Amino acid sequence: MTIKSDKSLNKLALSVAKCLLASGQRVSVAESCTGGFVAKVLTDVSGSSAWFDVGFVTYANEAKTTFLGVPASTITRCGAVSKAVVVAMAQGARRRAKADWAVAISGVAGPGGGTPRHPVGTVWVAWCQRAGRVARVRAQRFQFKGNRDSVRRQTVAAALTGLLAGAHTDS
Repeated sequence: MTIKSDKSLNKLALSVAKCLLASGQRVSVAESCTGGFVAKVLTDVSGSSAWFDVGFVTYANEAKTTFLGVPASTITRCGAVSKAVVVAMAQGARRRAKADWAVAISGVAGPGGGTPRHPVGTVWVAWCQRAGRVARVRAQRFQFKGNRDSVRRQTVAAALTGLLAGAHTDS
């Protein structure tokens, strides 16, 4: 998935906006390696205050624990770039924002920071949806190619595409 311009991201964000508006739902985001890029793209849409609630940029592990309630033991045991952590981030963001949806991202955008287990371009994305008194969560691991900017853009596109698919199915 190569995203060469913001135009395709803006188009995705507009589709998400229309879907959330139609269903009367709100979204929050919890971002690590994208550093607020998802929130920026979503709030570039005029009128986003009607469906966008809050964005958490929790780059440091301590911030994930403090602001999203991710257990420090989960980060220690699984690593910040893991399904368990991104699921906990999504659940925490949705609960704290009291939003209908939350999207969470953690990964290695590069150029440094990669390991054999988590090479540069490894990204986990989770989507959490309020479903009555419980929440449904799904998570997906991606392995993107390219430089830091490319990995981040591909991550934003994947996050929005997953949100759109879930919100569209729900409405």
